Amino acid sequence: MSQPVADKVVAELLRMEEDCTHSGKAHFNAADRWTWWNYAFGIPSVALSAAAGAAFFQDYAVIAGAMSSAVTVLTALMTFLKPSEKAADHKSSGDQYLSLRNDARVFREIELTQVGDDAAAIAGMNGFTTRRNELNQASPAFAKRDFRRAKKGIDRGEALHAVDKGKN
Repeated sequence: MSQPVADKVVAELLRMEEDCTHSGKAHFNAADRWTWWNYAFGIPSVALSAAAGAAFFQDYAVIAGAMSSAVTVLTALMTFLKPSEKAADHKSSGDQYLSLRNDARVFREIELTQVGDDAAAIAGMNGFTTRRNELNQASPAFAKRDFRRAKKGIDRGEALHAVDKGKN
């Protein structure tokens, strides 16, 4: 006996919500990591640059040269790695995944109950599937450690709303 279409749509939407929760949280973890690197390279670069200028004017040329070299390396790393851009890209992807998750949940919990036929239920689901596929293609890749950290947090209940705790 075949499962009703509405049940299959609900199952697929639940899968999508789970995927989006994991992907969104992993992107937020990646954004946090890249923000940390941005500060790790940027703050010492600024501090060493100022100190090198002061050392140069106080006739500590060797120290000033060493500090200037360190600033050059840090600045090159920031230019090459672009940690602030990567952090922003991952945050944007995380926001989009959570937006998709929320929209899919509202459709599943509220709108799907008002849909009159199977074709409308499938069309609604297909819209979310298209969004997810586009987002998967456009999003930057995150590291495995970002995903593992996300999964641990989700398994601890970090992604559940208070209203949803105890439903499962």
